[in-house]
Amino acid sequence: MEPCSSSWVFRVFFTLLVFFLGSAPSLSWSLHPSLINSTAMHHHYTAISEFRLLNRRTLRECPNRSPYLQVNVSLSSNLSDEEYVNVTVNGALLPSEHVWVAMISPSHSNVENCPLNEILYAQTGDLSSLPLLCHYPVKAMYMSNDPDYLSCKKQECKKYDKGKCVVRTCSGTLTFHVINIRTDIEFLLFGGGFGTPCVLSRSGPISFANPKKPLYGHISSVDSTGTSMRLTWVSGDKEPQQVQYKDGKTKLSEVTTFSRDNMCTSDLPSPAKDFGWHDPGFIHSAVMTELKPSSTFWYRYGSDSAGWSEQIQFRTPPAGGSDELKFVAYGDMGKAPRDPSVEHYIQPGSLSVINAIADEVNSNNIDSVFHIGDISYATGFLVGWDFFLHQISHVASRVSYMTAIGNHERDYISSGSVYITPDSGGECGVPYETYFPMPTPAKDKPWYSIDQGSIHFTVISTEHNWSPNSEQYQWMTKDMASVDRSRTPWLIFTGHRPMYSSANAFMNVDDKFVREVEPLLLANKVDLVFFGHIHNYERTCSIYQQECKAMPTKDRNGIDTYDHSNYSAPVHAVIGMAGFSLDKFTNDVPANKWSLSRISEYGYLRAHATKKEIKLEFVNSNTKKVGDSFRIIKR
Repeated sequence: MEPCSSSWVFRVFFTLLVFFLGSAPSLSWSLHPSLINSTAMHHHYTAISEFRLLNRRTLRECPNRSPYLQVNVSLSSNLSDEEYVNVTVNGALLPSEHVWVAMISPSHSNVENCPLNEILYAQTGDLSSLPLLCHYPVKAMYMSNDPDYLSCKKQECKKYDKGKCVVRTCSGTLTFHVINIRTDIEFLLFGGGFGTPCVLSRSGPISFANPKKPLYGHISSVDSTGTSMRLTWVSGDKEPQQVQYKDGKTKLSEVTTFSRDNMCTSDLPSPAKDFGWHDPGFIHSAVMTELKPSSTFWYRYGSDSAGWSEQIQFRTPPAGGSDELKFVAYGDMGKAPRDPSVEHYIQPGSLSVINAIADEVNSNNIDSVFHIGDISYATGFLVGWDFFLHQISHVASRVSYMTAIGNHERDYISSGSVYITPDSGGECGVPYETYFPMPTPAKDKPWYSIDQGSIHFTVISTEHNWSPNSEQYQWMTKDMASVDRSRTPWLIFTGHRPMYSSANAFMNVDDKFVREVEPLLLANKVDLVFFGHIHNYERTCSIYQQECKAMPTKDRNGIDTYDHSNYSAPVHAVIGMAGFSLDKFTNDVPANKWSLSRISEYGYLRAHATKKEIKLEFVNSNTKKVGDSFRIIKR
C-alpha cells in the first residue's frame, strides 16, 4: 500500500460533506444533528464533545455582568510541581449554572474570537459553522461543582444602607489539579456555558516556582542485553543535565525539542500547529550503561541550576536468552483528570489501569511494560503529553516502558501515513518519537525488535507502509526469520491495529493489512500477537485466514492451554482496554467460532514467560480479579 502523497482524497471527502451538510442550519451550542449521529464514523478520530467544541464558539460580551466579580487563587507562594489549587469566585449577584472556570496556559493566551479558524475543525469531521476561540483551555469546570454555589450558602455583603445590607453576593470554590507545565497559567471565569461563552473575570498570571524543573522521567530498553537503559525526561532548561546512578556514575543528557513548524498541516492548519499548541520545553535523554540485567539500581536526574528529581529505584529487565520474564501489555491508555474537570479527550479507565499496574511494580511483579499504540491521545493539544507523562511516571520511571505507535500519534493528511485520517491532530509522530525514543532504525521509522528473557518481540507500525515492497515489510521479514528460537523460543508480534475483532466498531480491521502481513506470522511461527485500537479484550483460537487451525485444551486447573510443540498458527489477543471508552461486543459469536474470550472491561494483560511456557491473564484494573487466563506451552 503506497502512502498518500497529497490531500486530494481529503479534499474530495470534505467537499462532498459540505455539499450534503452545508445547507443545513447549524446550532449555536452543539453539533449539527447529522454529525451527532456519526459517532461510529469518528470513533477512532479526534473525539467530538461539547467541551471539545468550546473553541468553536463566538466569544461575546457578557450581559448584566456583576461589578463585584473576582477570581482568587489560594496560594502562599508560586505553584509547586504538583498541587491541588483552590479557585474561588466571589461577587456573583445571581449564581448561574452556566458559569464556569477555565485554566489557560500560557497566561497571555488570546481567548478572543478567531472566526476565520472555524474551518480548522473540518479535520475532525465537524463541519458545523461555528467560529473558533484563538486558544484552547487546558481544563475547565462548572461552578455548580461546588454544591453551595447555586444555593448561595456562602454570602458576602457588598453594600449597606443605614446599617442594613442591601446588596449580597455569592461565592463558590473549585479545586483544580495542576502540574508543572513550565508556562504561566491563569484562571478565567466564563459565563454562557460552553455554548456561548463570555469572559466575566480573570485571576491574573500565576507562575510555577521552578519552570526549569526536571520532571516526568521514564526509562526504556536500548538493546537486548539488559545492561543499558535510556532515561528520558522533560525540563524547561535547554542546557544539558545529568543522570546520576549506580554509586556515582553520571551521564550527560542529549537535549532536543520540537516546534510548531515541526507539526503537520495540510490545506488547513492543524490543531497542533494552531490553537492546540503548547510549548513542550526541552526533552532530555541519557543512556545508563554498565548495569546488570534483572537487577535493582537507583538514579536521579537534573542539574544544580535547574534542580534534581528525587532518587528513584528501578529494575533492569532480564537479558535476552535468559529463562524468565514478567511483563504487562496494553494499548489505548491515554489520560484522565485527577479532579472533576473536563479536558480535551478524556480516557476514563486510564487512572485505574495505571494505578493497578503501579501496585504490580511495587510488588516486584513486573520486569517491563509494552504500551502498543494510542499513547497519550494528545492529538494536537500538546499539553496533554505533560499530563500523560505525569500519570505514568510512577510506573515508567521504574521499569522498562516500551511503546508502539498508533493512529492517534501518527496519522494525518499528506503526511506519509498509511491512513489519511486526521487522528494525530497534526502531531504526525513528532511528539511521540521525541518523548519515547525506542531502538528504531531512524526518524519516522518506528519499528524495532527486542529480546527480553525468553521472548523476542517484533514491534511494528501499522500506520506506516507495510506492503510487500515497503521498507518495513522487508525489515519485519528479516527480523522474524533471524530469531534464534533456541535462545528466545517465543516470538511475539505486536502493533496497533488488529487483524481480528468481533467488536461492534467502525472499520475495526483492515482486510488488506491482514492479507499482506498475516502470512508472515504463519511463515515465521509467531506464537502470540498483540494488537490494540479496539477498546476491549478479545482472545482467539490458533487462527489463520479466519479459520481455527487448532483449539486450546483445558489443563487440570481448567485453563485454556495452547500446545505449540506442534505449531499450527498464532494466537491473537486484542488488548486495547487500558483507558479509552470501551467498545461493546455484539451478542453474536463469529460464525467460525474463532473468538474464545471477549471482555469489555478496563484492565491489562499480565504475562509470565519461561522457556517452556507463557502464562497470560487479563486483569480487571478495578477489581484486580483475573477475567481470562490462558497458557502457551512447548514441550
